[in-house]
Amino acid sequence: MTDVRALLAGWQRMFVPFTSWIGELGSASTIRADLVAGITVALVLVPQSMAYAQLAGLPPYIGLYASFIPVMIAALMGSSRQLATGPVAVVSLMTAAALAPLAGGDTSLYVAYAAILAIMVGLFQVMLGMFRLGVLVDFLSHPVVVGFTNGAAIIIATSQLSKLFGVSVEKAEHHYETVWRVLVAASQSTHLLTLLMGITALAIMILLKKYLPKIPNVLTAVAVTTVASWLFGFQDAGGKVVGEIPSGLPGISLPVFDLKVAGQMVAAAITISLIGFMEAIAIAKAMAAETRQRLDTNQELFGQGLGNISSGLFGGYPVSGSFSRSAVNISAGAKTGFASIVTGGVVAITLLFLTPLLYHLPQATLAAVIIMAVVNLVKIEPIKHAMKVQKHDGYVSIITFALTLVMAPHLEKSIIIGVLLSLGLFLYRSMRPRFAELSLHSDGTFRDAYAYNLERCRDISVLRFDGSLYFANAGYFESRVLANVASKPELKYVILDLEGINQLDATGEAVIGSLYEHLETAGVSVLITRGKAQIMQIFERSGLKEEIGSENFFRTRTEAIEYARERLGDQAMADSPLNPAQSVRRTRTEITPEIS
Repeated sequence: MTDVRALLAGWQRMFVPFTSWIGELGSASTIRADLVAGITVALVLVPQSMAYAQLAGLPPYIGLYASFIPVMIAALMGSSRQLATGPVAVVSLMTAAALAPLAGGDTSLYVAYAAILAIMVGLFQVMLGMFRLGVLVDFLSHPVVVGFTNGAAIIIATSQLSKLFGVSVEKAEHHYETVWRVLVAASQSTHLLTLLMGITALAIMILLKKYLPKIPNVLTAVAVTTVASWLFGFQDAGGKVVGEIPSGLPGISLPVFDLKVAGQMVAAAITISLIGFMEAIAIAKAMAAETRQRLDTNQELFGQGLGNISSGLFGGYPVSGSFSRSAVNISAGAKTGFASIVTGGVVAITLLFLTPLLYHLPQATLAAVIIMAVVNLVKIEPIKHAMKVQKHDGYVSIITFALTLVMAPHLEKSIIIGVLLSLGLFLYRSMRPRFAELSLHSDGTFRDAYAYNLERCRDISVLRFDGSLYFANAGYFESRVLANVASKPELKYVILDLEGINQLDATGEAVIGSLYEHLETAGVSVLITRGKAQIMQIFERSGLKEEIGSENFFRTRTEAIEYARERLGDQAMADSPLNPAQSVRRTRTEITPEIS
């Protein structure tokens, strides 16, 4: 019965997670807080979604389609109460990079492929969530994400320059070439009214954010420039506006899958799935820590996946959790996922009744909104911090950053290379873990003899290996032990301190057995101490403990040293740096079996 209840509870958490908060809507204060937060987020989302759709190479209204049902589904089926889902800058950029080579400039095809891509992204995320594979996101290391995000932010900002200057250029193979073409065109034929409109929008957003932060700066910039565009005939003067937006809610439809095209989108779909989810889960974790709420990574994957599937079915494109809108949501007082339901409702009202008001919205304003949104994504400090912590991580971050800029619009390649570099570094470090010969410090503790310039015992070597002992580093371990033995002609005992070894595979076990055989033949006895329970179980199952002899296994280093000392004789150990008496005479402190 208990197992059945646990199973039902698991299904409830996965398929109806909103039941954890829906009961709280009985409180008038909760409903009021969620209403205010939902409307506030919607005021930011409507212009942002149109801007991000433009960034993705799609008609602005597609952004509104992606901000309706997906926002609600992700809130209902995810585990975070305050995560605001919808179009985001990085995913929009990656969508453009994935679709531009496939659509060939055909807008209808582009829209159809965007819907297919959203469904593919969603299916992959749902699969990861259902099979509890959220840990795959960990393959995207922090240095890789930092480098990619910085590079992507610069690409996003520079991709809007053509709309800001009011010029049109043919896209080049690489993004930096396109930017150069835009700058050349801008120097010759900038549309001054368009530039003025974009600068005005930027100025409004910057000034309001700095001096009047409570006023929605994005909405204000959109409203002011739209009214100005209408009053002064911006479109008639050659400026580009959003134009007519289809009124009404999008209908549900299953896009026709072209298997060949879908196959070409697989790599992009997987990359967008992981990058998009990393963005979502990062802000979700931060909010969960602040609100002390439970966050289930796999459930969030499931919710984000269903949100993306619904986006594709309702004519949208890939979505994710938004840092900026989630921050607005929580600061506005959102208590439950109902706030996102309200946000989706406001978007629906916009689609039904307010689209005519957006006709004169300048595209330069949308470009300004995008530039303003991504400015905060450029952060050099995390790269500098990674360099301070571990130079190799800093190099990975810098390389990923450079590759992102150079390879754009082929962003997935830079991410793949960055991931491979991170995995390569991990493998390299695991192949060369810390190996130390221990000796007694003057304070009575065991420390690295080389690091602390301590005297080494000529008769006994106490060797410690910090890391999993497996096929990739077993040879390194063996060579270090043999090198230590070779450096001491009078060596009689090797004490292997296994306290730092958490995992041991067949190769590692075989190397320890081989060392025992070779050293015994050479007249050097092997003693083993401080092996963890899981390591000792392996020795027992393999028969190695019986082969070495249970009498050669010890609970502490001190016991192993005392065993060797008894057989070497007191005279041999009288002046040994491993003799506790020597340490006591020097410091008058008690030996503790710990390593600093």
